[in-house]
Amino acid sequence: MKQRPIIQFDIITIFTNIFQSYFNESILRRAQARGLIKIKIHNLRNWATGKHRSVDDRPYGGGPGMVMRADVIYRAIRGIIGKPRRLTGSELFDGVRHSSESSDRPKASEKLKIILLSADGKQLDQKMAYRFSKLKRIVFICGRYEGVDARVEKFVDEKISVGPYILTGGELPAMTIVDAVTRLIPGVIRTESLNEETFTIRNSSKTRTNADWDADKRGSISVNLRGNQRKSAYKEYPQYTRPEALTFRQKGAIINPVRGREGPQRASASNGIKTLKVPKVLLSGNHEKIRQWRTKQIK
Repeated sequence: MKQRPIIQFDIITIFTNIFQSYFNESILRRAQARGLIKIKIHNLRNWATGKHRSVDDRPYGGGPGMVMRADVIYRAIRGIIGKPRRLTGSELFDGVRHSSESSDRPKASEKLKIILLSADGKQLDQKMAYRFSKLKRIVFICGRYEGVDARVEKFVDEKISVGPYILTGGELPAMTIVDAVTRLIPGVIRTESLNEETFTIRNSSKTRTNADWDADKRGSISVNLRGNQRKSAYKEYPQYTRPEALTFRQKGAIINPVRGREGPQRASASNGIKTLKVPKVLLSGNHEKIRQWRTKQIK
């Protein structure tokens, strides 16, 4: 009987070929061959509709670039994880019909996180990598272009960054996290090798052990910027694109995005329907009000 992997990584991307070389070499290749980890790459366009299977659109309120659509990403998440247990901070997936990939869905007792890779997320460190190594499954959403529709944040557990800089997309951060987490999986690397690495030293006389990580894994994760960095660092305003209203059931399958004259369905306690709308100011066409709103959103 084939060994069940200790952890499975699912990566949602529009550039599936980027990962092949790195994941098929060295430690990651051996970890997969031994059944310690499983890596699945998912093409986001498989959940897009229309002739061109578009996954992005122009931002509401104007501005440069294109924004990745929330409805397509939602369908991808639903298709990949099937019907998991209630997620941390989310009830969006209870009762969802399984897709063709539902045989890979986690059991109710397993631990799952959905992670959006974003420049304004929590910055990755070794403590976070250790925390992730205790999970059974991680789903990564790789952004591209100008970013991801801000409503996607309602469907994820965490936003993660790999550093205070901008990359072209989330593919490199996904590979970085998979590598950092895989090295901590029992059996991938000898324990004595891990104990002598950078970031495993608590102080000059004591090696940082797994017990040490467990003791403070609930601590805050932050990066302190100094000098001019502190003054110039900020988080960009949230971006939105079509559909104008994203409607779904909190405990059931997604409803098709609202279009045309009918308007969005209203949420109610009886039918469990919820709608996430684009902020009205971005639809106003008033460029000055849009500029003021965006300025307020910058952190």
